[in-house]
Amino acid sequence: MIEIGSHHQWLPVTSPAKPTVYVVDDDDAVLGSLRFLLETDGFAVRTFRNATALLNAGGAPGADCYVIDYKMPDINGIELAGRLRQSDGDIPVILITGYPDGNISARAAAAGVKDVILKPLLDENLVKCIRRAIQGGRCN
Repeated sequence: MIEIGSHHQWLPVTSPAKPTVYVVDDDDAVLGSLRFLLETDGFAVRTFRNATALLNAGGAPGADCYVIDYKMPDINGIELAGRLRQSDGDIPVILITGYPDGNISARAAAAGVKDVILKPLLDENLVKCIRRAIQGGRCN
């Protein structure tokens, strides 16, 4: 509690809200490791096993950033990013992939994706990228 002025009015001290990251990946091991990594770095995390699960959850009320796997069985990450951009255009999307190809970055950018990161490099690089994306910047 903080004392305000001479009237001894007490107001609760609140800590700033943690940024919320929504992670979509069909690999449970990746979901678990990303949850651990991001929560350790001070993010609130919600995970989804596929694009349909996220879309069925009503998109992302409260999301500050999406981290989406490219290759999933139902809807690929670029297509999901395009759908999210239509409903939540201001929320940054970071695409992660273990299957890079020559034009994935261009297709991702056209769908509104902020950055593309290769899956073996999902560590502090991803954390920095998320922080920059939330602040309106890019990693690459």
